[in-house]
Amino acid sequence: MTNRRIYQVILLLAGLWLVVDLASRLVAEILWFQEVGYLQVLLLRLKTQGLLGIIPTAISAVFLMGNLTLARRLQHPFEETQAPISEALFTSVNLEKIENNYQIPPVKSQITFTWILLAVFGLSSIAILTIIYCGYLAANSLTYFGTSGNLPALPVQFGIELIQQMMVQLFSNWWQLGLLLGTILALAIKPEFGLWTIALLLSLAIGLIASSRWIEILQYFHAVNFNTTDPLFNQNISFYVFVFPILELLSFWLTVVFLYGLVSGTLTYLLSGNSLSQGRFLGFSRSQQRHLYGLGGACMVAVALSYWLARYALLYSRGDVTYGANYADVTVRLPVYGFLSILAGAIALLMLWQVWQFTIPNQLIKKIIFAWLTLSLLGGLLLPKIVQQLIVKPNELAREQPYIQRSIAFTQQAFDLKRIEIKTFDPSGKLTYQDLEKNKLTISNIRLWDKRPLLQTNRQLQQIRPYYTFPDADIDRYTIKNETAKQGDAESQQVILAARELDYTAVAPEAQTWVNEHLVYTHGYGFTMSPVNTIGAGGLPDYFVKDIGVAAQTGETALDVRSDRIRASIPIGYPRIYYGAITDTDVMAPTQVKEFDYPSGEENVYNNYSGRGGIAIGSLWRRWLFANYIKNWQMALTRNFTPETKLLYRRNINKRVRAIAPFLRYDSDPYLVVANANLTKDDIEKNNDKNGNKNQPSSSNTNNNDPPNYLYWIIDAYTASDRYPYSDPGQNEFNYIRNSVKVVIDAYHGSVDFYVANPSDPIIKSWIRIFPGLFKPLDKMPPAIRKHIRYPIDLLNVQSERLLTYHMEDPQVFYNREDLWRVPNEIYGSEQQAVAPYYLITKLPTETSEEFILLLPFTPVGRNNLIAWIAGRSDDDDYGKLLLYQFPKQRLVYGPEQIEALINQDPVISEQISLWNRQGSKAIQGNLLVIPIEQSLLYVEPLYLEAERNSLPTLVRVIVAYENRIVMAETLDAALKQLFPAKPTNKPAIIKPVEGTAPALN
Repeated sequence: MTNRRIYQVILLLAGLWLVVDLASRLVAEILWFQEVGYLQVLLLRLKTQGLLGIIPTAISAVFLMGNLTLARRLQHPFEETQAPISEALFTSVNLEKIENNYQIPPVKSQITFTWILLAVFGLSSIAILTIIYCGYLAANSLTYFGTSGNLPALPVQFGIELIQQMMVQLFSNWWQLGLLLGTILALAIKPEFGLWTIALLLSLAIGLIASSRWIEILQYFHAVNFNTTDPLFNQNISFYVFVFPILELLSFWLTVVFLYGLVSGTLTYLLSGNSLSQGRFLGFSRSQQRHLYGLGGACMVAVALSYWLARYALLYSRGDVTYGANYADVTVRLPVYGFLSILAGAIALLMLWQVWQFTIPNQLIKKIIFAWLTLSLLGGLLLPKIVQQLIVKPNELAREQPYIQRSIAFTQQAFDLKRIEIKTFDPSGKLTYQDLEKNKLTISNIRLWDKRPLLQTNRQLQQIRPYYTFPDADIDRYTIKNETAKQGDAESQQVILAARELDYTAVAPEAQTWVNEHLVYTHGYGFTMSPVNTIGAGGLPDYFVKDIGVAAQTGETALDVRSDRIRASIPIGYPRIYYGAITDTDVMAPTQVKEFDYPSGEENVYNNYSGRGGIAIGSLWRRWLFANYIKNWQMALTRNFTPETKLLYRRNINKRVRAIAPFLRYDSDPYLVVANANLTKDDIEKNNDKNGNKNQPSSSNTNNNDPPNYLYWIIDAYTASDRYPYSDPGQNEFNYIRNSVKVVIDAYHGSVDFYVANPSDPIIKSWIRIFPGLFKPLDKMPPAIRKHIRYPIDLLNVQSERLLTYHMEDPQVFYNREDLWRVPNEIYGSEQQAVAPYYLITKLPTETSEEFILLLPFTPVGRNNLIAWIAGRSDDDDYGKLLLYQFPKQRLVYGPEQIEALINQDPVISEQISLWNRQGSKAIQGNLLVIPIEQSLLYVEPLYLEAERNSLPTLVRVIVAYENRIVMAETLDAALKQLFPAKPTNKPAIIKPVEGTAPALN
């Protein structure tokens, strides 16, 4: 067998393997999407991506290859040394009319070797930089391919800024510059091979870029009206969100293809006819000129489109004062871009006419192009800067005022700040102990345990085995039956819930076998739940639910539930976590090998998975298919499988939801919910009638063969866009956001449900049209789970960051930045950090009952007193509403930093903290909470004690501040009784009056 035949066989086998691998991946994805119930999502996505990849690639390849084929036919033959070649395109030429035809006279001058080299170097640089840039975008598209809808915007124009950026990148690395020069040399030596290769690679890159934009294409065909128009072009916002990105993609495509077509054709002609070996190029023939004029006309069409779109891109420009089109943009750039677009279109027609008739002198066309370039430089770059410096700067506020108003209004709309209900909060300073008793639910839910010390304690006391871990803890509220109240009474209790997940990487290295990884260690088990406001023995958390394996003899659950009332309030069942936040291994279950369930004393309890999740792999072809797909060949050879064995993969809930709906943004904090999703509203009301009843689902709503599972994950999902006009994104990648979707994942079965929480959002309306079977209305969410939805912290952080500046609606106040706010700092441990939004149960000043809210205080820039606080509501019909309470500006109210200063300068408190810090331990000041009660503010800060080694934080003191008094006591109740004594006392315990004139602590 010859070497050639060997190479052919190798290539054939490699091609077959590639086809089989791609086919197996496709089939595996189809089976997985079929398992989760969203096959139509995958099929539509694949069809759209396929068409977007094939059509632009084919059109680009046909055009570029055809262009090079034509250039090759028209190039000068290499054996030609002397010929009456017409004048060069860009040299002076006089046409002589002979009868009705124009003839180019004999050559008067030649392009010398130096100019040939410069021309070849310049054109080759353009060609190679084009493929480098498109290759970078294609590689970036592969990173996002099918996994995210948050691709960066394509450039509207290939302008000076883009060229400068690429030059800086090239010259910053010598090897990149060397590679560029080497490629240019190779292109000069082998122009035909190089140009054809670049054309092919460029076509593939364009196809990849277009395919990655499948999300934008689908939204283009399913656009939804925003019912708002921009004030400059009077276009509906849907044009910018749904249509404008496609026009940018089209402009980018045409510019790249036509520019490379012109460059490659010109290079082909310049390097033909032995020009390099002869050291001169005599000029372009008439046929070549016609060809180049056609390509030049096509380029000018692309340029005209890019300038026209640049007019709309002005709505996203960043000015010194405001975001969006400003005075210089509207008065200078807008008309200049429009004129340059029309002029470019006229030049394109002129060039195309030259192709047809060839009656216009080259010198005239050269002057027109030079004039257009001059106008582009002067009108697009210099004139706006001159206007900005000479006209705008001397009277900036008056010039920019209407544009400031637009930016404020549209930023508030885009970040949903217009819906904020603004109220005045005027502290009365008359809070009494009787008021606290009237607000007992608020007081009993003041959070004393922060997530950080609780997780450290959990990891010491509740992990049970090294392979268990608590990756996070979440604040939520549950309805707990009241132990002392009348029969059937219950109240809302704020708790911290932490899932006990299995971390296979923590299994002993000697035990990390294939069987253990994929068949035995398959799931985590249980959770801990503790109230936020109580302290257990020794200052440890007071758990409602803890431990594992202690109650296995009952046959109901292996978790330790503190009392019957907790058991009646919190459904436990068999809390196995097969799908979690750190569940990254692929497992096969059930198999002949028993799965480790949980430890019980000296022995382990084992179980077999009986859930609905997973893909059946009982047949041999499926085993081999998925063995190839996940590159786990042992699963194809093992004998431990049964006909019922299923493959559970993509068990990480974050990866799971992103695989299904990559066009949504997801919250960084999924949280665990314990609820009986099978309960109807009637079931819940019936269970509230009698104290001690267990939550039993309606028989029609559950499968009796399934073990009772009550663990679910909730992930907040967002629709976002970076195309909302005039909306200032700040440091965000987007300038429009809505919390439109709540995603619920079953921790046992792996089912994923998407519920629409904001049906008025136009973007989610568009996705509902695209994937009608993907989303469900929020009222279809099981009532027991719906009780636990909450205002997301990530969303409030984004909105608050914008609100710090964009609460100023007066243009002059905004221009002068007179009323800038900031998020205050607090001391945590011994370091300063920004106050994070925190959940609490309280009765808002203008409301009649307690509710679960997310609160964040604000202080003015340059000062530490409170100026306002914002509350995101989470309960029932008020879900998603924002309330902003502003303090009267003539009244000073202490902020967190001032309270921290007063705490740390108190001699009694600071002495006690210093004493703890000297005895092999460390005192940690926890989160300082500002709690509104009645028309007053109460400040509460927990104090933890942590050993330097084997950290096990304990809650040792609670610090409470009100008005001009600060109290530290062992419990919150003791501190409040000292702070609000029933009778006046002359000897308060550890009370530090604040001397001198000070702002009110309300």
